[in-house]
Amino acid sequence: MYRYLFLILQLTLSNPLFSQHEERQIKESLLNYIEGTSYNRRALIDKAFYSEANLYLENQEKGMRVVPVDTYMDWFKSNQGQFNGRVGNILSIDHFNTIATAKAEILIPAKNLRFVDMFLLKKIDNEWKIVSKSASSESSNLTEDRVLFVVSNAHFYGNSELPAGNSFSEIVIAYNTFKEAGYNVDFVSPKGGSIPIAYINTSNDMHKQYLYDLDFMYKLKHTKSPKEVLPENYKAIQYIGGGSAMFGVPENEEVQKIAMSIYEDHNGIISSVCHGTAGIVNLRTKDGEYLVKGKNVNGYPDVYERHDAEYYKEFPFNIQKTIEKHGGAFKFSPRNTEHVEIHGNLVTGQNYLSSRAVALEIIRKLKTGNVGALEE
Repeated sequence: MYRYLFLILQLTLSNPLFSQHEERQIKESLLNYIEGTSYNRRALIDKAFYSEANLYLENQEKGMRVVPVDTYMDWFKSNQGQFNGRVGNILSIDHFNTIATAKAEILIPAKNLRFVDMFLLKKIDNEWKIVSKSASSESSNLTEDRVLFVVSNAHFYGNSELPAGNSFSEIVIAYNTFKEAGYNVDFVSPKGGSIPIAYINTSNDMHKQYLYDLDFMYKLKHTKSPKEVLPENYKAIQYIGGGSAMFGVPENEEVQKIAMSIYEDHNGIISSVCHGTAGIVNLRTKDGEYLVKGKNVNGYPDVYERHDAEYYKEFPFNIQKTIEKHGGAFKFSPRNTEHVEIHGNLVTGQNYLSSRAVALEIIRKLKTGNVGALEE
């Protein structure tokens, strides 16, 4: 009996790993397609597609037409290796055994166009190949500019069994604000993969909009790991709050390096909201000083915490006291009010009510070219 139980447990544990392996291979095929069509690399396109694949495309002049993959590849035979203005991003992947469907977003900012590509893939001779593709387009203000959200994988407060999560309100309010302004948003977590979310209100229209948005929820289920992130691709980084933010993120050196590279090497913006400010307390500049030193900083005030509550006893440190210990000036307003502090390329907010204001300030700085200017 124990042998059978062991086999069942082994299968249960190994299946997710097998699934992740398959998804990585599917992703590799899709990335070959994206890079091949963005940089006119015919060999990569050829590697992504099954040799007899067809594309089902349409335009206003010719209507619906079936394009063999060989014909499609010829569209990218000129200017090999040169960027042609297409910016691609995988939106979702769903697979079962040897078949899969996937969706990708292709932006052409110069023409204010956004394409959504839908793929059918098949595992053939142990390789995932695109066997068909269709696409549709719309006008869009989205650009290649990106913002990186930092979230936590911590499901519990410390070593307790108290559930913790990333603030869904802070995520969707900021995400929606950036998307409306034309920015793409990616998510990174210390371990990558799925994250816990909290403070979901299904009576809130914006919450419902994103909770039932499969592409958005795919992003939360498949956050990037630090090793997948290139700092030069981002204009700003924002630390999301919620109880989970106190654990796993503040001490993660890989995330710290990403944040400071965006800030110092690429003149980007660091921001945080509510308990997300825990993520910036240990950031140091190249000269060894704490980032917060000499700056006004905002976050969730300790005075508003329930000090006798079990969750608070699990906190590894006090945000406000740590900011002050590291040379920063912690500023805050009355409970449940919006408050944003701006100090050069550091923008911090007090609570979820400040999420939109923080995002708008980042957008204002980026749009006006006011990054790097010190604001007292």
